[in-house]
Amino acid sequence: MAFDHIPDGFDGEPDVLRFITAGSVDDGKSTLIGRLLFDSKGLLRDQVAALSRAHGAQSTTQDGDIDLALVTDGLESEREQGITIDVAYRYFATPRRSFVIADAPGHEQYTRNMVTAASNAEVAVILIDASRLAGKGLKAQTRRHATIARLMGLKVIVAINKMDLTGWSRAVYDEIRENFSRVARTLGIVDPIYVPMAAKHGDNVARRSPHTPWYEGPPLLELLETLDVTRSETEAFRLPVQRVLRTAQGTRAYAGRVESGVLRPGDEVLAMPSGQKAVVESIRSYDGAHAQVNEGQSVSIVLDRDLDVGRGDTLTSADALPAKSITADLCWLDETAWEKGRRYLLRQGTRTTQALIDGIVFVREMTELAEVSEASGLKLNDIASVRIKTRDPILADLYGDKPATGAFVLIDPASNQTAAAGMIREAA
Repeated sequence: MAFDHIPDGFDGEPDVLRFITAGSVDDGKSTLIGRLLFDSKGLLRDQVAALSRAHGAQSTTQDGDIDLALVTDGLESEREQGITIDVAYRYFATPRRSFVIADAPGHEQYTRNMVTAASNAEVAVILIDASRLAGKGLKAQTRRHATIARLMGLKVIVAINKMDLTGWSRAVYDEIRENFSRVARTLGIVDPIYVPMAAKHGDNVARRSPHTPWYEGPPLLELLETLDVTRSETEAFRLPVQRVLRTAQGTRAYAGRVESGVLRPGDEVLAMPSGQKAVVESIRSYDGAHAQVNEGQSVSIVLDRDLDVGRGDTLTSADALPAKSITADLCWLDETAWEKGRRYLLRQGTRTTQALIDGIVFVREMTELAEVSEASGLKLNDIASVRIKTRDPILADLYGDKPATGAFVLIDPASNQTAAAGMIREAA
């Protein structure tokens, strides 16, 4: 487990950056996280010693170094197979910023785990093994992870790893950078950042490498410390209602977590999808009354009149619109393929309603990233644009503007399995 103290000399609270490491199998994701934790003092000496004792010869590499991949490959089956299966979360801090890292699996069969990790992240660090890709182009899973990062609006850093195995060849670095740049242009990824590195040895991870005098950028950790991921403070207010309470005075209080925006007593809110209006009378939490609440706070809200609002509804600012027909991007996560006419449950925040995929706009092909408009089905790991109709109105927030409320999942009512993760792109 990583340490959580703030180094001496820090005079304020660091902000928190959530990022994932992604990429194909054996590109070095777990090793990179282990190196970040080790070099930032995120691993204590007794943890390193315990890792060595617990796994004996398996905990060291051929040159005698500790195998840092074992820090995140926590399942015994992962260590036996040398792969990541589940998402591993780790935490560490520097004087500038605190971090939550998710190590996403590289195998195609565990793509759903990568989607889960990406839904809570702000940045994707996509690793590419330079020693295996020279002259061969990007792997399909690397392109798939890049596509998911783009769909979820993540900032992208491309870590071109294992450069030591290429003799620190700038030509190899330039080739891979150009290959990914073509992918970025196709997908619409804006200004990806590229870093040549050797995570195993720490080159350009937490310190600059003497082997890349031609690289003018900072090491990865400095990038992560300084990357701007702030969002506008003028975002519209959204609070999905989780529970309706009764106050001591007998009035209703609507409890939930603020997903975006700011709210103050005296503000007018809408109850969606009904569109009922009311004025905020007071805002309370466990520590008393509030003159203002912001994104991430859990509160209860008392309005100037009781509304017919329950779990599944959302309190919003005046810009919100309901819709029963949307266009959305989907990541298909179910081993059971989509069947035309099959009904699913659409869950958006705390709201659940029946939904039907009315048609496929296109499926993203993973070799050339072409949009296949004549596709007739959806299978495991497909990424597609679809039209969806719902039985009841839902909050038609666009994911690019409001990720927290513009996302949803489709659930198979027969198996109760999550069939797809979706992002609203257009409302009809």
